[in-house]
Amino acid sequence: MLCRSSTKLLNICLASLCRAHSLEKAESVIADSIRLGLLPNVVIYNTLIDAYCQLVGVDAAFCVLDRMREAGIRPDVISYNSLMAGAVKEGLLLHLESLFDEMCQKGINPDIWSFNTLMHCFFTSGKPDKASNAPNALTYTTVMKCCFRYKQFRLGFEVLLDMEREGYTFDGYAYCTVIAALVKEGRTKEATDYMERMMRSGIQLDIVSYNTLINLYCREGNLEVVSELLCDMEKWGLECDKYNHTIMINGLCRSGDIKRAREHLYSMNMKGFDSKFVAYNCVVDGLGKADQIDHAMEMFKSMERKDTFTYSSVIHNLCKARRMLVGRWKSDEKIQLRAEVKQLWNKIGSVGE
Repeated sequence: MLCRSSTKLLNICLASLCRAHSLEKAESVIADSIRLGLLPNVVIYNTLIDAYCQLVGVDAAFCVLDRMREAGIRPDVISYNSLMAGAVKEGLLLHLESLFDEMCQKGINPDIWSFNTLMHCFFTSGKPDKASNAPNALTYTTVMKCCFRYKQFRLGFEVLLDMEREGYTFDGYAYCTVIAALVKEGRTKEATDYMERMMRSGIQLDIVSYNTLINLYCREGNLEVVSELLCDMEKWGLECDKYNHTIMINGLCRSGDIKRAREHLYSMNMKGFDSKFVAYNCVVDGLGKADQIDHAMEMFKSMERKDTFTYSSVIHNLCKARRMLVGRWKSDEKIQLRAEVKQLWNKIGSVGE
């Protein structure tokens, strides 16, 4: 009996064959599956369209699209994105535009990859004027954010350069998107440059902007500036949220100032923030690294929610404490420590299930 798992296995098989450049075998597998009553779905057709665009050409991929329609399968945004990418690869600007228009006419909403492909083609073909019908500054920023989220940093920074070259005005959202990406990449100097540009532009900072700047300065270990930013927030009537406190707590733990980190955690508790999970993880890990293992275990046991990071952090710090203190610990304490480590390893296994 054919079931959903059969279709999933067929998808995996087709994707593997296409990655191996075995289109003939892929088509043979599809023919066999149809004879067995297992009909291809939109995922399988999209895999074929992408493979034909990459290995044969966009015209061959259009034939797959026709087969898809004949089979009663409605193309989706991924189908069109693959064809558009194939058209760009072959420099077929008219094909690209007609595909984009056709997608919109059929009620298929373009996503950020659709817009990114369209914009990239306009700019690289020397027709930036056509981009006036393409996305605005907000769309550019959305494309950048998506690139950065999926760790496509090079592509994201290319979109940034396109945005600057076309003279789009940066707003706070755009600046924060770029600064956050640069911080994640460890490029703090460039992040600081963009932060200074944002300040000079006179943009009124919102809570997201402050969170981004606090994260930047915490990474640099410049906690005095972080304190000034928190004071500025209060001066402008912005209330610190759980993200402000969590970023600050993480920065304090990284710098070894566990006392102030605990004070901020206490402040979060007093203000009734609904989610302090990440903040607790930071403090527990910070206490362990500061060799305050008893305090770390006390806080660990008080946590209502724990994840694999919580357990891994505690196990690491318990093992470190054992190496450091084994010479002056009593026998029963060593036994208890081993039991705690074993219990935590078992907990990690149950979390992953």
